[in-house]
Amino acid sequence: MTASGWLQIVMYGLVILAITKPLGIYLYRVFEDQTRPFPGGVVFLERWTFRLCGVSPEREQSWKEYALALLLFSLAGVLVTYGLLRIQPFLPFNPQNLGAVPPDLAFNTAVSFVTNTNWQAYSGEATMSYCSQMAALAWQNFVSAAAGLTVALALARGLTRRALPATPGIVTIGNFWVDLLRAIIYVFLPVCLVAALALASQGVIQTLSSYLEITTLEGAKQTIPMGPVASQEAIKMFGVNGGGFFNANSAHPFENPTPLTNLLQMVLIFAIPAALTYTYGRMARDQKQGWVIFGAMTLMFLLGVAITYWAEVRGNMALAGLPVHQTLGNLEGKEIRFGAAASSLFATITTAASCGAVIAMHDSFTPLGGLVPLLNIQLGEVIFGGVGAGLYGMLVFVLLAVFIAGLMVGRTPEYLGKKIESREIKLAMLYILIFPLIILGLSAWAAAAPYALAARNNGGPHGLSEILYAFSSAVGNNGSAFAGLSANTPWWNISQGIAMLFGRFWMMVPVLGIAGSMAAKKTVPPSLGTFPTQGLLFMALLVGVVLIVGALTFLPVLSLGPVLEEFLARQGKLF
Repeated sequence: MTASGWLQIVMYGLVILAITKPLGIYLYRVFEDQTRPFPGGVVFLERWTFRLCGVSPEREQSWKEYALALLLFSLAGVLVTYGLLRIQPFLPFNPQNLGAVPPDLAFNTAVSFVTNTNWQAYSGEATMSYCSQMAALAWQNFVSAAAGLTVALALARGLTRRALPATPGIVTIGNFWVDLLRAIIYVFLPVCLVAALALASQGVIQTLSSYLEITTLEGAKQTIPMGPVASQEAIKMFGVNGGGFFNANSAHPFENPTPLTNLLQMVLIFAIPAALTYTYGRMARDQKQGWVIFGAMTLMFLLGVAITYWAEVRGNMALAGLPVHQTLGNLEGKEIRFGAAASSLFATITTAASCGAVIAMHDSFTPLGGLVPLLNIQLGEVIFGGVGAGLYGMLVFVLLAVFIAGLMVGRTPEYLGKKIESREIKLAMLYILIFPLIILGLSAWAAAAPYALAARNNGGPHGLSEILYAFSSAVGNNGSAFAGLSANTPWWNISQGIAMLFGRFWMMVPVLGIAGSMAAKKTVPPSLGTFPTQGLLFMALLVGVVLIVGALTFLPVLSLGPVLEEFLARQGKLF
């Protein structure tokens, strides 16, 4: 562990801290303030888009209407994306003359991008045409990220609104279509335009020209894939989507050519999830509420970075005593341009934020180094998490922590002046239990089925980790992989697709139910028995609840995977 490595981690943390407040204020102005940013052209674009789509910004929706709009919009996205991939040979901008994507892979890919997972069971440069990359996948990167943001806003409104709406008997939490369009117009399009130009200036390619055929020094022929990468790379990171234009993902020099682009991509991943905590504090009219959530997320993130960095720079324990030079740490599966420090930082960021982009193959990490990315996902993707998904997931844990604290003091739990009752706790527990149920159920199926086991590249505990990581990534809507699983088979494509659908929408609906239930409650003034939720004590309680609920749920299976592998590696055994 070097001073240079720690400096990279500290610098990154300071940049995220610096942008959290200004971006958080901007998001608040976009979605909650009466005066929008950028008056003039952008406001005109907003009004024109609302009129074209038949959306009235004055009309709000109940939580059921909000959920129905979200589900129907996402269903349409799956159908359209699936259709585009199936008719790929007839679409323009196909210089490679690629054929139609097979039905099971098209289903898996369509669901993957609509759910903001971006799991890729294919090699992008050999499977997707330019038109498919832009019209189907990049477009879903925008709208799926915006959809996640809308759910977080809806829950935040349900928790923070102080009075019932003017219409008697109707409790509203916003308008899905308004939130969706404003997220695209005010947030994703302008930032991604600037980010794409910045990436292109550093060497990320952006072209519609055909693949290049070159002659190597040895006289052999080599194909150099090209494509409109910079535009897709920007929303891939800022929308916390993941995936990649190329199979090598962000380790590819056309996607991530310099240390500056690597830093920019890491900053884009955490930008909105971090800023949303400040936005939430403003909505709650108590900025400490937002900082407590930010602090809890940061504490768990730094702990994960430290463990991963230490595990990777110490080298592979199974190679101890062999004539293998490991002074620079475990470099297997890592891009030499970035090394162990940046690879460890990026791996922790991308799994803490449900992004899925990678600059190193997690399959080649040491057992403990691979455990942290896996555990980041299994904690519920709440360590900053995805766009919107991280905040609403953490707020569910906040309600659970408040409920536990209320039991300790013998009073009805209250949060922001609203009582937390059985309905909210039931919905919160449904949200929390769905996650491990799907992961462990499908992992057990895969571990017992020969047609699923055939996809592994490793046996023993590492093979189990590959299976467990795949379903954790799918249900957690992360999209990264151990890269040791050949998952492009009908069973894996269909099972992963189902896992992604349930992991996204089966968990969003209870969140919106909580939003509607809490929005209907009247606020009560705090009393001496009210547990404070603005200080370090509650932050520690919140971190403890996340770790206990998340880690202990998966401890038995983790002990059979990466934990067992660590003990075997110490004995010099490899699988």
